[in-house]
Amino acid sequence: MTIKALRGMKDILPPQSDKFLYFIENATKIAERYGFRYIETPLLEETALFKRSVGESSDIVGKEMYQFIDKGGNDVCLRPEGTAGIVRSFIEHKLDRMQQTYRFFYYGPMFRYERPQKGRLREFHQFGCETFGEGSVYEDANMILLIKDILDFFKIKYSLKINSLGCPNCMPLYRKKLVDYLEGLENRLCVDCIRRTDTNPIRVLDCKIENCQKELKEAPKLLDNLCEECKNDFEKLKQLLKKNSVSFEVDPNLVRGLDYYTKTAFEFVSAEIGAQSAVAGGGRFDRLVEFLGGKPTPAIGFAIGMERILDLIEMPETKREGIYLGALSENAIDTIFTLAHKKREKEKVFMEYRKKSLKAHLKAADKANAKYAAIIGEEEIKNGTIWVKDLENKKEKVIDLEQF
Repeated sequence: MTIKALRGMKDILPPQSDKFLYFIENATKIAERYGFRYIETPLLEETALFKRSVGESSDIVGKEMYQFIDKGGNDVCLRPEGTAGIVRSFIEHKLDRMQQTYRFFYYGPMFRYERPQKGRLREFHQFGCETFGEGSVYEDANMILLIKDILDFFKIKYSLKINSLGCPNCMPLYRKKLVDYLEGLENRLCVDCIRRTDTNPIRVLDCKIENCQKELKEAPKLLDNLCEECKNDFEKLKQLLKKNSVSFEVDPNLVRGLDYYTKTAFEFVSAEIGAQSAVAGGGRFDRLVEFLGGKPTPAIGFAIGMERILDLIEMPETKREGIYLGALSENAIDTIFTLAHKKREKEKVFMEYRKKSLKAHLKAADKANAKYAAIIGEEEIKNGTIWVKDLENKKEKVIDLEQF
């Protein structure tokens, strides 16, 4: 019986892997221009980390985690998202005590046990950025501009939605108003919304079920219940985006899917992948560092779902590069093997280990998209030369091996 990849897990092979690396390389360059530096955290973490940060009311913790007891009796799970592990690392390495700004970017696989569909797999990849120690709304705008630059570079069309989720000063009062409203709808909401009413009522606003959306139309709005500071920050964010030519829509029901967000929340949505779907999103999580045992630290971040946009990326036209080395006789194989090792010090080399006809070698060199085909046969061995053809301008010549 043939063993296949697990459902929802996918191999990344060329040419898709070329796009994968192209995205990482260029998203990394853009993040570095904004002052972000690379961080990597383990794929496996204690389950408690995600229960405490993402929140037990979230679908991720409630339904989707790859959770198990390891051989040491530890309750662990594969990371379902990137932020919690980075916050854990930030605290563990005592960076929360340094009273300075840290900017990190990351990329890698995440795991959620959900129904696989287009752009949504059980093993998927994210590229994200997190800033710690900067509470200014300018950093909120900075994050949004960073995502905009990445999506613009890859020519991905999008619309931006923003909202404010309030802070510890204004959220408790709003939460009470919302719960009072929801209690009158108990028999008309879905099971998940009823459950969230007790655990994290604000998540009810995010329900995608059409009937729930209808019932929630008259629900109290977050933006009508912000304190003065949150209101001013949100107005400043809108002002900064307009000044920098960023179009946006205020979505009062945008709450994001994780419990740790406060104040600014945002999503970049694309209609190019079928139904309108978020390709990137994030927001502030000013209380998460403290909640996980660190010193109070303002923070903001985002993640881009890579699988969701890879199909939308058009690769630039590739130029021919490198040298293809081939042998016309068995005696020449040792010579080209040694040549290949020397030439690789400075350039890409493709080598064929078997002797072939000149026509077969040229066909293989063309397939490899090499710039040059360099071939050695018995005649070349005897004369200490090599036959070289420029595959772009079709010119060919015989030169000394030393010169080559």
